[in-house]
Amino acid sequence: MEKNPLEQMILAAFEGMSAQLQAAARYLLDNPRDIALLSMREQARQAGLQPATMTRLAKHLGFDGYEDIRSLYRAAVRGDAPNFAGRVSEQAQHQKLKGDRFLAGEMLMTFGRQAASLAKPDSLARFAETSARISAAREVYCLGLRSSHAVAWHLHYILSLIGKRSTLLDGIGGTGADPIGRAGPQDVLVAVSVLPYTRATIEIADYARERGVSVVAITDSVVAPLAQSADAALLIETDSPSFFHSMVPAFAAAEIVGALVAGHGGDETLSALREFDERLAALGTHLTSRNIRKTS
Repeated sequence: MEKNPLEQMILAAFEGMSAQLQAAARYLLDNPRDIALLSMREQARQAGLQPATMTRLAKHLGFDGYEDIRSLYRAAVRGDAPNFAGRVSEQAQHQKLKGDRFLAGEMLMTFGRQAASLAKPDSLARFAETSARISAAREVYCLGLRSSHAVAWHLHYILSLIGKRSTLLDGIGGTGADPIGRAGPQDVLVAVSVLPYTRATIEIADYARERGVSVVAITDSVVAPLAQSADAALLIETDSPSFFHSMVPAFAAAEIVGALVAGHGGDETLSALREFDERLAALGTHLTSRNIRKTS
């Protein structure tokens, strides 16, 4: 979100506010994206205020309620263009000022904070729910387009290793979504999409839902299109000092889900992995220490 939609209104009214309302106003100014994405209660908690204070702020600014403010911010988020060219210009200026090492370190610290956020109790509960849902499914369909494709493929690969029936919705000639036509209520679709959301991913997920397929989303917001219609959602952060959104937390989420599903599989997982190891050995897929000595 390039511009806070209420910035000028808040600044004009700020001096006439009570201390509590000023604290709420500062939260709006400093966290515009959170206004669209988080509930009013969560925003109040983060600001150290009572939810009623947020409502009073809305009325002070001339709105009927705080939901009217959230609607404005949600519209601003939906209106954001990818604008990668504009963001790379900002990154280049930042990089020139502080140096390559600083930017690399800043990105790595951001990744670390984002990964740590996945360890929060509510996030861990979502992982448990999601893995149980996937473990119980007859077949899992994995979907991710554009930058989300690699995450979907990664989860599909892990599930395939452990013997779980998994289909990656990715095919040439525009046939990628065709296999979902055979899915039903016993199956699960894991769909990955982050801002800017890919239209086809949302449409395929909606079609799957109409067929009774359970939808699990890996996405970046409770108000993201996938999260709104999913049966379960893993929420990740994607902000990055880079011009490009971070997909590191999405990969982490996929690996965690894959590991949890493997743990649920018991002897079937063990048998599948043994067969997989034997097949790789028979085909000579990986270099061994003996191969390395021969080629050195």
